[in-house]
Amino acid sequence: MSTLRHFLTLADLTPAELRGLLDRAVELKDLHRRGRHYEPLRGRVLAMIFEKSSTRTRVSFEAAMAHFGGHAIFLSHRDTQLGRGEPVEDSARVLSGMADVVTIRTYGHDTVERFAAYSRVPVINALTDLHHPCQLLADLQTFRELRGPLQGRTVTWVGDGNNMCHSYIEASRMLDFDLRIACPEGYEPDADILASAPRATIVRDPREAASGADLVVTDVWASMGQESEQGDRVGAFADYQVNSEVMAAADPQALFMHCLPAHRGEEVTAEVIDGPRSAVWEEAENRLHAQKALLERLLVSDHEG
Repeated sequence: MSTLRHFLTLADLTPAELRGLLDRAVELKDLHRRGRHYEPLRGRVLAMIFEKSSTRTRVSFEAAMAHFGGHAIFLSHRDTQLGRGEPVEDSARVLSGMADVVTIRTYGHDTVERFAAYSRVPVINALTDLHHPCQLLADLQTFRELRGPLQGRTVTWVGDGNNMCHSYIEASRMLDFDLRIACPEGYEPDADILASAPRATIVRDPREAASGADLVVTDVWASMGQESEQGDRVGAFADYQVNSEVMAAADPQALFMHCLPAHRGEEVTAEVIDGPRSAVWEEAENRLHAQKALLERLLVSDHEG
């Protein structure tokens, strides 16, 4: 088995490891499409703790383990003692004695950090309020497949300075691309995370931010747990919709991405997300292949296939 490593943020990989993982995701996708069986995780178990609901994250991880010959156990907040007050540290000790890898989708980022500190097996951040690194793997793989490396390119983030934005900030530092963040005042990304990436800047006007960009990305205006803020956020983000005008400012070959689910008519128009420059469906599918590459890196010392 490989040396114990966790994946809580993109920064848990080196830039070279990140590029290698993206290349491997493309290879695994090709293997899958050619019907090649590759089961490096036969007999291995993934425990999935989900305190937040999910479609793509849950299905992609379960499918990944099935393709790799392993098994996944889904645990909602009703299915573990965490929901009844068991200390995170105790759950980590118990589950890591039974499973070979644990993925956690939760609210506070400190939860995955505390779990990882007491786990004997790799822990994967499947989403917290601070970071969403697994989604970034899929986004980066998708751009790599369709347009090549992101190094030296320009990415525009439009909307809330949320967990997705934070992971894009990390990616900009690691892969050396410019990131322009178009967000309203009061909804900026975490100041320390922003300061860590010299090529990430805030540009208030989304059309200005998108000028000449190679990739335009957005997310819902109110994430899970922020439903009570929906009304205020609709007003605050009214000028931050990705529409045909924003995309017209970008490079003619620019792609559009969204981690989904999307609210057409709010953060993005149907014309954009369902249009020819949208890569959201490839992006969604690549959750599977990027996570297979991640599981392989964390659990398998030598690649086969």
